[in-house]
Amino acid sequence: QVQLVESGGGLVQAGGSLRLSCACSGRTLSSYTMGWFRRAPGKEREFVASITWTSGRATYADSVQGRFTISRDYAKNTVYLQMNSLKPEDTAVYYCAARYSNFNYNYWGMGTQVTVSS
Repeated sequence: QVQLVESGGGLVQAGGSLRLSCACSGRTLSSYTMGWFRRAPGKEREFVASITWTSGRATYADSVQGRFTISRDYAKNTVYLQMNSLKPEDTAVYYCAARYSNFNYNYWGMGTQVTVSS
């Protein structure tokens, strides 16, 4: 089992920045891909970014490319999502997730709320 706990959400004005953290425990994360997803009110959950734990290869949704950066810290077993130039449409609950190899994401955190005011 992998346990994921998100933190770092909050209220920020448009144009501001936040850094989300996802503390991971329970299993060695080599061969895992870590992802960030979000769900805005009334919308489906959507992919934001992912990173392979070992190689650090990152992938981003078009909507956040160039504004968000995903990273991981081996020593702290933590994944981060640095969010810059935030927009009101980034308002959502952000979830950290993990998947083993090419399987589906099957470990999820409880989420952290991000609200961007205009």
